[in-house]
Amino acid sequence: MVSASAESSGSRVKQIPGSYDLPAVEEILQGCEYFRGVANFFKRRVEKYKSTVFRVYLPPNNQLTVLLDGKSFPALFDLRMVEKKNVVLGNYKISPEYTGGHMNYGNLDPSEENHHRSKNWWLQLGSNSRGRYFPEFARVFDELSVAIEKYLASNEKPSFTDHIEELIFNFLCRSITSADPIAPGPASLGTEGPWYTKRWLGAMGGQITSYRALPEFLHGLKIHYVPMPFSLVSGYYDKLYNFMWANATSALDLAENQFRLNREEACVNLLISICGNAVTSMSIMFNYMVKYIADAGGQLQRDLAEDVRGAVGAHGGINCRALANMALVRSTVYEVLRLEPPAAWQYARAKEDFLVESHDGLYAVKKGEMLCGYQPFATRDPKIFDRADEFVPSRFIGEEGQKMLKHLLWSNGRETDETSADNKQCPAKDVVVLMAQLFLAHFFLR
Repeated sequence: MVSASAESSGSRVKQIPGSYDLPAVEEILQGCEYFRGVANFFKRRVEKYKSTVFRVYLPPNNQLTVLLDGKSFPALFDLRMVEKKNVVLGNYKISPEYTGGHMNYGNLDPSEENHHRSKNWWLQLGSNSRGRYFPEFARVFDELSVAIEKYLASNEKPSFTDHIEELIFNFLCRSITSADPIAPGPASLGTEGPWYTKRWLGAMGGQITSYRALPEFLHGLKIHYVPMPFSLVSGYYDKLYNFMWANATSALDLAENQFRLNREEACVNLLISICGNAVTSMSIMFNYMVKYIADAGGQLQRDLAEDVRGAVGAHGGINCRALANMALVRSTVYEVLRLEPPAAWQYARAKEDFLVESHDGLYAVKKGEMLCGYQPFATRDPKIFDRADEFVPSRFIGEEGQKMLKHLLWSNGRETDETSADNKQCPAKDVVVLMAQLFLAHFFLR
């Protein structure tokens, strides 16, 4: 991504191909095509336009300039030329009922004072939780093991996804907020927290979700005309909110007293971050991680077990020093994040005219345009990564592997960048990597 310096290079500036001004019927047809498969939808347009930068209409009501390669994608992070206010889902806006009428902190731009306060609150929560990460993860992994062994003993097929969602939900609640979802009490969630979460978020994003059971033509109609009423899931939201309000008192006290945040708003954003961003995204990532390792075969599994057991033996258990010496485990986690980034989409709005550079040339972006990046394309860019579509667990090992981390973009920033109140990079970036490493470490010790 470049601006004025590129213009002075003498390179010819290209007009961005494509259009998002479509007749209503064509919008519906394009929506059907999009929900048949996002990857193929984009591949066809890359071939059509001979460009990874183009304009397109995406449902519902998203008129976008798409950046699909690893060279142009980082423009979405450059706050000199883009803003991040109210762009979490592009032009699509969620009904405020789903968040109790409160602001989602993810919709704040770093230039806003409330962004600084809320981001610093999250960073402080993470710092305060460091001493709980290792013991709480050991606890939830033991709970996972007991649950799966129970299913196996009864000859029932366990649902790995359900158990992983529960593991992530319980770990984050206990370690970050000191609240235990399954502990008895008037606001206890028992084991239903992830289930309530899926119902709440499923209705919230119903207009942008593909449902396999629906006939194809109904996708176009559904996304345009049938928003899901909050009343269908208000009971699930209330249970989640009441749990946080009653139990996450230390986190909410910190928000209110130290960072001058509205307590109710902070409670809603705990839900959004833990339930929405973390449980939903990370459960997908964990499922992919297990699938890739299983599909890779016995040799990788033996190598990972050796990596884990050697480090644990040398450092007296699963601790920071042991994890730091599990090079293959860490590289495997990074490779899964490259292939299957937890948050596939990134959006930003151009706050001035500028030039964006792809592998094919320079393109003129106009002030006010909504920019969109589909990350699985950017992080599988064959002009950046060798064997870009393959799972290469050792890709990020060694000096050359470390150099490739700057092209890992899953956290709304480069892996080599530091998250701060001045940017939009995920405040839990390091916690996500830590959790994935801990999962593999515990798994391969058994």
